[in-house]
Amino acid sequence: MAKEIKSTAEEKVIPTLYEWVGGMQVFEKLTAVFYEKVLQDELLAPVFRHMSSQHQLHVAHFIAEVFGGPKTYSHEEGSHYEMIRKHMGRHLTEQHRKRWVALLLEIVDEICLPDDPEFRSAFVGYIEWGTRLAVMNSNSDDIKEGEHVPMPKWGWGETEGPYIQD
Repeated sequence: MAKEIKSTAEEKVIPTLYEWVGGMQVFEKLTAVFYEKVLQDELLAPVFRHMSSQHQLHVAHFIAEVFGGPKTYSHEEGSHYEMIRKHMGRHLTEQHRKRWVALLLEIVDEICLPDDPEFRSAFVGYIEWGTRLAVMNSNSDDIKEGEHVPMPKWGWGETEGPYIQD
């Protein structure tokens, strides 16, 4: 699935995490399989059982956009501010967060997302960061961010990805 992306023989183009995964259909599959399992999970099901049938697609579009994909979420479905608002008052716990992350990473392996250390480091880094914010926001009474807070953008981070070859 993962491959080197070049624009010319001399110039190497660094792919986005979105491109490295394989595009929107991969994110949509990830969240579809994930939320199917969430609804069967004893700890997480009570939190998610009343979510709309579109929830999994919104999450797929949000993460895809954060990873450099199309702006489907911010142009058609919401904003980062609205995502923060959706978590308020949910009173998520650290146990919810840890289980959500563990289950998501099981699904990442199950559907065979790229397993190179650089991608997985970037993916886990974002999931850790995002879920910790979700727990904080879910236990807060006010939003510290303004309405126009931009969507997060997540890339390869400090590692040099596998797209660099000598």
